Amino acid sequence: MSASHTRRARVALAQMGDVDPAIAALALWCSHHDHADATRTDGDTILYGPDFEHLSVPEQIGLAAHHILHVALRHSARSAEMASRLGRKFQPRLYNLASDAIINETLLTGGHALPRPAVRAKEVIDLLPGPDNVAPNILAEWDTDRLYHALAKPLDGDPSDRQPTVEAYMLKRKFAPDLTTSGTFETDSDFWSGRVDQALDLGRAAGIGIGAALVRFGDLPHSSVPWELRLRRLLAKAVSDMLRLSYKRPASRWIAQEAFARQNAARSPAYEPGVSRDIQRPRLVVALDTSSSITDSQLDLFAAETLGIQRRSGTDVHLLGFDTVVHSQLKLERHDDLTRLELNRGGGTNLEPVFATAKSLDPSLLIVLTDLDAPLPKRPKHPVLWAVPAPVTPAPPFGTLVEMDR
Repeated sequence: MSASHTRRARVALAQMGDVDPAIAALALWCSHHDHADATRTDGDTILYGPDFEHLSVPEQIGLAAHHILHVALRHSARSAEMASRLGRKFQPRLYNLASDAIINETLLTGGHALPRPAVRAKEVIDLLPGPDNVAPNILAEWDTDRLYHALAKPLDGDPSDRQPTVEAYMLKRKFAPDLTTSGTFETDSDFWSGRVDQALDLGRAAGIGIGAALVRFGDLPHSSVPWELRLRRLLAKAVSDMLRLSYKRPASRWIAQEAFARQNAARSPAYEPGVSRDIQRPRLVVALDTSSSITDSQLDLFAAETLGIQRRSGTDVHLLGFDTVVHSQLKLERHDDLTRLELNRGGGTNLEPVFATAKSLDPSLLIVLTDLDAPLPKRPKHPVLWAVPAPVTPAPPFGTLVEMDR
């Protein structure tokens, strides 16, 4: 134990192995230090403040376990990654609320005591509108990122209309952020994923703590490719300059063989066509289901990726707004063009009219931003990319699926 190691949390960490072997194993991978402010997690380091010493030992163990899980689940790194993707629209306080709620629900399931008042995932999810927020196993079905997106989603598509019940809940629970991203943290999530899996197995074998209580845990750290990066690759592939056979231009290999045959009075080889670039300018058609749950931040990210492809490749991008009919159509030229469509939130969805309109434009790729809550049309000849705000089951029988919830 180094001289800079925490003095305040020694008792809690010493007793952690008897209370929760899984948390005790994960604590070995964290840095523990004392400081003068409130107890918080900064990257891979847990900083214990003077308030920590005023708690009972069971509460000290619970609070230490809370911050150990912040480190183990890479919440500082994930918050930084989310901030880099969403920019100014990212709300770190809500992300901290989501991570705290998931962790506290986990610890209470494992029999830990927490300083009160504590936020809980079950209570936070109950504040969200809509019947789809109910899950039989919250810790298996919800993770921090999904809960954050649900909390940050504007009401009725209005970015200025936040959910007052969430703000009231944070005030009632005296919620104070305890997660920062200025410190150092592990950039490779696979390391922590393996550590968490091993720790949970240890807890299951011991029969106590979160390892024994969790059947399936959804907030495990994992490597994933952001949906906008996947979208970027798919768009670039769709509009890339393709080579095709051209019988007007012989292959260079055939020219050489023909010259050799003439020089040696031999039989001419069979004709081989050459290749030429496709002179047809690629065209993207983006169809936005204005009745679906695509958020404004997702629209902005999508528009940025699509506009970047347009500028680099000279691609024509046509935007179609639809619900039961195609009610608006324009050509993408600026970053905010997607948001200039008539966003008639709510109502029904019919994919047949928009697929018929897209067919008339002869696209290289049709991209449909929708929640897929409608019967599917017949498979078109052109490729289709489905961009959905949340996972859907079953997957559509044709096209490529990109989930925008991460």
